Amino acid sequence: MSLVRRYWRDRALWMTIADIFAILAAFALPWSTTVLAIFVLCWLGAVAWVMDWRAYGRLLKQPICYLPFALVGLAVMGTLWADAAWSVRLAAISPALKLLVLPALFYHFERSSRGMWVFIAFLVSCALLMLVSWLVAINPSLSPKPGDDAYRGIFVKNYIDQSQEFALCAIALIYPIVSLLRVKKMRQALLLCAVSLGFIANMAFVVVSRTAIVTMPIMLAVFALLHLRRRTSLIIIGVMIALVGVLWFTTTDLRWGPKRFLRDYQLYKTEQTVTSIGLRLEFWKKSVRFFSEAPVFGHGTGSLRGLFERAATDYSESPNGGIISNPHNQTLNIAVQWGIVGVILLYAMWLVHLLLFRGEGLVAWIGLLVVVQNMFTSLFNSHLFDFHEGWMYVLGVGVAGGMTLAGKQRSEKADPVTRP
Repeated sequence: MSLVRRYWRDRALWMTIADIFAILAAFALPWSTTVLAIFVLCWLGAVAWVMDWRAYGRLLKQPICYLPFALVGLAVMGTLWADAAWSVRLAAISPALKLLVLPALFYHFERSSRGMWVFIAFLVSCALLMLVSWLVAINPSLSPKPGDDAYRGIFVKNYIDQSQEFALCAIALIYPIVSLLRVKKMRQALLLCAVSLGFIANMAFVVVSRTAIVTMPIMLAVFALLHLRRRTSLIIIGVMIALVGVLWFTTTDLRWGPKRFLRDYQLYKTEQTVTSIGLRLEFWKKSVRFFSEAPVFGHGTGSLRGLFERAATDYSESPNGGIISNPHNQTLNIAVQWGIVGVILLYAMWLVHLLLFRGEGLVAWIGLLVVVQNMFTSLFNSHLFDFHEGWMYVLGVGVAGGMTLAGKQRSEKADPVTRP
């Protein structure tokens, strides 16, 4: 009995258990929403069981923690002035609730030494998914997905989620590849380079989302500006242009993406044909109008669907005839519901998370890349509130943020400031 009591409150044991659940959650993220939710709940329970609540309270005083809390708090308060059924209002809070996990991740991985294991688990999981995607592209009958998804190499979820994962991994690997090349560790560099090129090849020859096509060059530019000399940057840009040129002439899907974009836009403008880009432009125009009607505090939590239903036209319907209640833009999603107050909180949160990763090193690069990807992909989707991309942000920023805070503490102890 004494042995049970000893381990029941053993902080080191429960931190190890929490680390295992975090690693499993990262591994499950590309494959299953249900399994991810289970592991996150188990992780929260393990962390809370031995948490130093005073230290956690001190952490909450930092803007990286209280701004996500403030955004969720605004979502809760927004239910009071929304013109929607209470079931709709309460359901609309749930996409923001994942942000509440961020401070707990900061707290735990400021104290854990296994944060990098979480990132490795996500990379390995995405690499396995990439291999499965190639197999499904060769033999579509292997996919449990119906219709076109199987022929596009999709085994689980959808091509947008898969492209976001592959794009993040492909660009994130550039930092360790360059670092290994600088110290002449060629084998390890070539191995990681092969994995990164595997992700890129899958997006080029199997399937890729237009959002990934747009955001990957931005992420590459961020890396070049932060970590490379001008001459090296120019060489890499030249190589990338040549690679894109080769892929452009050898891959139908990559060529078809921009062509389809232009074709859809022309059909929308000239013939009012329902196309993907046309629907987005309609959503954005209507959302701007909704925002102008309630610019300060918005229409309230859960108001989106009702507003789109009342403003519905022949062009506002989705391809399957349903009403879309998502503006496909994170800023507009928040602006319509919570006005300029919500938009200020959103961009303040993004900014403080960006500033958290100003330092050097792989961890800072991963954290910065996760924030940059989420900010730019949120121009075309509500990715902070979408389940998959939202959890990519929470886990990436939370784990990298906790490791960054730990690194800052070690630096302060090693080089204490002498007070007069």
